Amino acid sequence: MVDHPPAPREDGPWQASLEGRRQWFDDFPLHRQLGLSLLEARPGYAKCVMKTSSFTLGGVGGSVHGGLLACLVDIIMLASLQGQFGPGEQPAGTADLNITYLRPALGKKIFAEARVIKKGRQLVVIEVEITDQEDRLCAKGRTLYAVRQGSTA
Repeated sequence: MVDHPPAPREDGPWQASLEGRRQWFDDFPLHRQLGLSLLEARPGYAKCVMKTSSFTLGGVGGSVHGGLLACLVDIIMLASLQGQFGPGEQPAGTADLNITYLRPALGKKIFAEARVIKKGRQLVVIEVEITDQEDRLCAKGRTLYAVRQGSTA
């Protein structure tokens, strides 16, 4: 499993307002380095944009590097989990992540949208679509995110 940096707590800025979530997301050092900005977030859904740069381009034909697209799947998936954990449940990390590359991700902006498909007791299934600025589907991702059951104390 992949460990993630601590997401904002449910009682912190992550659940406050879209602007609060956007601020946390946009200020996170890795997100800044990748040129990411959060566009939308609500329980079970998140969308972000990547402003491409010489740092992100390194794939086929000058596209966004495929490894960074996989990273983008994991990042936006995590943002979509806001509001998904009930009392006594804790996030436990990415259990599985896959990505299918459909076309090079070209352009100045790349978008990623994540949707929670199903939440069970131990796993959350999330699907991610990565599109270019012309709304062409570049990659599809799917993740399983682990949930740990514990006490509320």
